[in-house]
Amino acid sequence: MSDRPIKLLLIDQDPIFRLGLRVGLEAIPHLEAIAVVETDTAALEILAEIAQKDPTQVNLLVLEFGNGRSTTSQQLGIQFCRQLRALYPNLPILLLSSVQEQGLLLAAKSVGVNGYCPKGTPLPELVVAMQEVANGGTYWFQDTEAIITPHSLYGFSNAKPLLPTPHSPLPFYRLRNNLRLSGITNIDATLAAVTAQLQVPGLPVLDRAILAGRRRELLAAHWLLNRLLVSSQERQEEDIPADQPPLTPPLSSAIQQRQTVPALLSPGALQSALFASCVTKLQFPLENVTDVPLEIDIFREDKKRELLYLILQKLAEQLDELRASQIEINQLYEVKITLLRDLWQAAITDFFGKFSRIRLGNQNIEIVNLLLGNLEVVQRDILNKIPLVCELYSYLLFQTELNIDNTSYPVVSAEAKSQALMILENLLIQVANGVVQPVLNSLADLEYIKQNLYGRQFISTREIERFRNDLSWKYRFKNYINEPKAVFESRYELFVIAPRGIASASVYAPRNQELEKLSNIPLVVTLLLEFSDAIAPRLKSLLAFVGSGIVFILTQVIGRGLGLIGRGILQGIGSVSLVEKNLRRNSDRPK
Repeated sequence: MSDRPIKLLLIDQDPIFRLGLRVGLEAIPHLEAIAVVETDTAALEILAEIAQKDPTQVNLLVLEFGNGRSTTSQQLGIQFCRQLRALYPNLPILLLSSVQEQGLLLAAKSVGVNGYCPKGTPLPELVVAMQEVANGGTYWFQDTEAIITPHSLYGFSNAKPLLPTPHSPLPFYRLRNNLRLSGITNIDATLAAVTAQLQVPGLPVLDRAILAGRRRELLAAHWLLNRLLVSSQERQEEDIPADQPPLTPPLSSAIQQRQTVPALLSPGALQSALFASCVTKLQFPLENVTDVPLEIDIFREDKKRELLYLILQKLAEQLDELRASQIEINQLYEVKITLLRDLWQAAITDFFGKFSRIRLGNQNIEIVNLLLGNLEVVQRDILNKIPLVCELYSYLLFQTELNIDNTSYPVVSAEAKSQALMILENLLIQVANGVVQPVLNSLADLEYIKQNLYGRQFISTREIERFRNDLSWKYRFKNYINEPKAVFESRYELFVIAPRGIASASVYAPRNQELEKLSNIPLVVTLLLEFSDAIAPRLKSLLAFVGSGIVFILTQVIGRGLGLIGRGILQGIGSVSLVEKNLRRNSDRPK
């Protein structure tokens, strides 16, 4: 790739796609997403601000034509591209869209769009397209080939070749590489799903064995595909000794090498891998399969997913800000409450819209301001009780080991990633609960809210009130019974995303300080648990002794006595029958 960094602005209405692309691009060197926005208006505002400060801050614009389906939206996209070309004639534009109509692509080209890739293009090829367009060339994907201007094959004169040298013919290289990347993408997606299923708590032994076998097969297939569809030159480069300078690799090889660098050597790679796994698991059903009601249960599944994606995106932005601020690891515990509060506020503001209004009685009220007024309650009931937050931030920012389940997991281990993923999922779910709680407190029965957010089973006022009552009892049981019990047992209950829905998992962590602070009813609960642990074994032994005595008396004394009596009765009956039979025989004889 060229040494010139790509600084791009992404415009797309799909929050899932925005987050997934951003996470994928974070592992690519010399490439940075300056901003990721939803609307054309937001993009123009950002570009206007950048033009006043530093026009070189963005050198590539990546966009979708509206939602990619509506004809009106597509025409507006063409007009927006024309407007961009008029305002910023030197800004390269890459269309990353689900659009495939040749007429629309020609129209986009005529108004100044420099390149096009369909959504679903493998990431290495997409990076090629971005580099081509950012360097002043064009890149037009058509079926299985891309139309690239000849002068842009090698970028600028001082740039390294972006595509294979003449020793590897372009069509055959691209076909082989596309096949390999497509296969690896499919294998990786299936592998991620199987790995996620293996992490489900309480999985039956037989199912776990079958899934483990599938995982081994997928890993073997991944290795074979890489070996069979790789060129001899790439194989030779893999065998180059560590102390010998490597040859210039093709772009796909460079990206793969970048993605396989250990997390300790690449600060962004650890977060990218973890967030990518979380994005994959967010595709699972989000039905609550635990026996604990959650605030987000009242939302439709698409709204749950949208909210969780948004919180994950806000968390990524927050981590970027923390890195920029050069915060120290010991300061995380000091700012934990502030971090959770800011994350909650940002999620509410973006999810409901900063200036959205509703009518309550005779007043028009801003939804966000109304909901943010519940900070104290949400912080007390939910945010302050989210566990292992500092451990997660420390893992992502400073790559520290995770000390969970009485084990210290190395940063680059699969176990550390698995534990961090559980903590991350619980964080997303709990912050989402915090976003929904003030809605249930202030706007639960508002028709606008019900029609836009709730599931069909919660449309009636009676069902809403029943749901709120269930939540109220949940907090009572949690505060007085479940939480003290968890503290006493030195564990945390986490909500995780499993293939069947939102499930619960338990992890061990010392909670001695919390145990010392318990008082009133929670303290009584722990004392009762301790008393139960102390008396239960003795009581069981006593009951076992008494039970054995009772069994002995019933079987050996009473049982035997009843048996002897019964036997005597049966023998007596038998003797009487014999006497009667003899008398009858004697009476039948002729006299």
